Amino acid sequence: MRLVCRVGIAVLASACLCVNAASAAEKFGDVAPSRPVATYSIVAIDEHTGELGVAVQSHWFSVGSIVTWAEAGVGAVATQAFAEPSYGPDGLELMRKGKSADKALASLLRKDSNESIRQVAFVDADAEVAAYTGKNVIGYACDAQGFGFSVQANLMEDEGVCNAMAAAFEHSRGDLASRLLLALETAEAHGGDLRGKRSAAILVVDGERQDEPWQGHKFDLRVEDNPAPLDELKRLVVMNKAYNLMATADAYIAAGNIEAANKTYSDAMAMAPGNSDMVFWRAVSLAAAGEVDQSLPFFKQAFADSPTWKLLIPRLPAAVVLPDDPALIARILAVAEDTEAPETP
Repeated sequence: MRLVCRVGIAVLASACLCVNAASAAEKFGDVAPSRPVATYSIVAIDEHTGELGVAVQSHWFSVGSIVTWAEAGVGAVATQAFAEPSYGPDGLELMRKGKSADKALASLLRKDSNESIRQVAFVDADAEVAAYTGKNVIGYACDAQGFGFSVQANLMEDEGVCNAMAAAFEHSRGDLASRLLLALETAEAHGGDLRGKRSAAILVVDGERQDEPWQGHKFDLRVEDNPAPLDELKRLVVMNKAYNLMATADAYIAAGNIEAANKTYSDAMAMAPGNSDMVFWRAVSLAAAGEVDQSLPFFKQAFADSPTWKLLIPRLPAAVVLPDDPALIARILAVAEDTEAPETP
């Protein structure tokens, strides 16, 4: 593991993260941002699945709108300190065209007239990582790399944040999203941003390159303003995993594997108890696949949770979501009537 740490505090013009709206209209790196925001982040690849990801937490509002960038099968980027957002799309474009993470980052740094106030990290689809912490980034500032990942931080309360994040990620197990969150939690446990916390974000993309840059997103979540952003981000990741399972179950339905679909739907519902969306759409998928008897208990549960679901049923055939079969529609709506019927004393 390589560690770089800077502890000196530079002038205000070298603070930590800034939203620089003007830079988009200027030449790359020409405009120096002038507002300090602190950040710690991680970019990484899952060596088993090839998934690529980036996660961040900060005291700054909506940190994910600037720091986190990734493209399936290409790479992931974190751009922070006095952030130049162009490192994200421009870095991904260079890696998409075949440049390694190291060469892509070096190419952009050469163009940046304000590189001394940047902190940037790249990881590419070949698990190569590259990071840079400018000499004027506010301390405590650091970056550390291991196989397939880089962690970086600035304006930290404790100078040991990067070592702690790196160790947590290296020794963790599980899916990439969970490991990224663990690295953030570890940074926070070591003091994190000396001014506190407000926002967090995570972006994880597939390891296979897609036809379009926006495809293949497995997690794309942001907590813009929250007193406990990591707690909320963790909750959203669990919900996202549940919806990802719903999509997998839908694919099983399309393939005619009803048994696997039902197991996967049940797993998703267990992760998000009380979510009537999942109950209703499971029922719809089963009914559309001809498994009407299996669907009716779930329709009944959904209607009991939220009676307005029944208003949607007659509209679904026109959208080719349910068969245009009046008898089927009537059978489903009869379940709603049973739900509404008063109990006999």
